[in-house]
Amino acid sequence: MQLTALDHINQQYRQIYFQPHFDDAILSAGGSMRLQTATGQRVLVVTVFGGVPPAGTPLGAFAAQNHQRMGLGSDATEAVRRRREEDRAAVESLGADVFWLDYPDAIYRGTPPLYQNEESLFGDISAGDLALDEELASVFLAIYERAPLAALYAPMGIGHHVDHQLCCSAADRLAQRKLNVKFYEDFPYVRRQGALEARQRELGIQMEPELVEVSGTMRAKQEAIQMYTSQVPMLFGSEEEMITGVGHYAATLRRAYPGIQIERFWRW
Repeated sequence: MQLTALDHINQQYRQIYFQPHFDDAILSAGGSMRLQTATGQRVLVVTVFGGVPPAGTPLGAFAAQNHQRMGLGSDATEAVRRRREEDRAAVESLGADVFWLDYPDAIYRGTPPLYQNEESLFGDISAGDLALDEELASVFLAIYERAPLAALYAPMGIGHHVDHQLCCSAADRLAQRKLNVKFYEDFPYVRRQGALEARQRELGIQMEPELVEVSGTMRAKQEAIQMYTSQVPMLFGSEEEMITGVGHYAATLRRAYPGIQIERFWRW
């Protein structure tokens, strides 16, 4: 089900995932999500930077490059609408609901664009975006207040994408207030050698891992990821490589128990 207003969020939700972009939550935690819905829990996936650019919005050079890599053409409005439909299908296949916020993706923000190359997109947050941190924290808190029994999930910011950093920082404000916040490992960035440890050093916070076995829901997760047809070739090369990569990483988290697949979250 698609929610269209903040007021539609209610106390029935027990698990709420904040994802910077369409696909992040399922890539990182789709197995856990399916476990939760299979036991009758109401799950909501909130895409933070899910806003549809106004019709006729010109693409900057870097945004155009990203569109080309995703096979999305030159129309930003239609591109985001297509990605929304991918997200709806994937999330609903796991039994969860969707809610899209209207903040634009980093590649669309600013005139001239705030982020004009890969280095800036995976670098420091632009001065033009700094106010977003506190604003997003207020939105996250407003969502929590409508579903105060829910556990909240947010990206850890592994890989350093600016939108992931912003969501992590906003959720951290809630974690510091002792709310029930768990941080998921940003996949596929976490597969890079040393990426997790680098982010942990950067955050400088004492963390505790939480492991969830997803062996029985891994196939459902992989099938949901396949529905992000604009993203799989760019992120993995092919569906076969995606299936292998997702399953392999989940199996590495408990090497002592072959065949056991895990998703890992972090709390602080």
